[in-house]
Amino acid sequence: MQNIVVKDIFDGFNDYLNKEQELREQIREVVREIDQAAKEATIALQVIHSSLTEVSGACLAARNQFEVCRKGYERLAGLIPEGQYYRYNDHWHFLTQRVVFLVALTVYLEKGFLVSRDTTAEVLGMKTKQAHGFHLDIEDYLMGILQLASELSRYATNSVTLGDYERPLTISKFVADLNSGFRLLNLKNDGLRKRFDALKYDVKKIEEIVYDISIRGLRADPAAAAAPSTGAAEQ
Repeated sequence: MQNIVVKDIFDGFNDYLNKEQELREQIREVVREIDQAAKEATIALQVIHSSLTEVSGACLAARNQFEVCRKGYERLAGLIPEGQYYRYNDHWHFLTQRVVFLVALTVYLEKGFLVSRDTTAEVLGMKTKQAHGFHLDIEDYLMGILQLASELSRYATNSVTLGDYERPLTISKFVADLNSGFRLLNLKNDGLRKRFDALKYDVKKIEEIVYDISIRGLRADPAAAAAPSTGAAEQ
């Protein structure tokens, strides 16, 4: 009798473990699809470091991949049992940080400003409040934005190599504002705090690029740039 009772108990455990393993495999499959789309978007956006004329096309290609990501996150939302987001989010939260970074970079390249968490969540088909289910975690959003700062530091350097001496100035102001914003936060998360500590080096690197441009006289003359040309006056 005792053996039968024990068997019944462990049979129940076995069923639970099998279902758990099946669910995690389904999650991993969807995450692989999102990861592949993120890689494609990353490849598309790398053109900004080698060309001044192909940026808009790269952004369009990246947005096409964001739609794939969106469908993937919607599938994940359907897989995750209610109230168990944080039980399974180890499968996707680092990936989500990278996707946030890609969305933020694309929006910056297109519009020149910082994408909000709400807009990022909308692009990816996610909620912003935990109570509403599958959502974009605040810390994942912030980590993605910190990755943006590092990429813009590289972008500033390569812009100079490509002969664009004004872009580093724009990037410098943007990243400085970003740094000011993060300084308003009381960061408790160790990973976020360490990543934020690296932001000051990105700020310093970009400032050095701007300084080098200035002392070499490579900046456009603001007065000359503002003055209308003869041809413009004739029109």
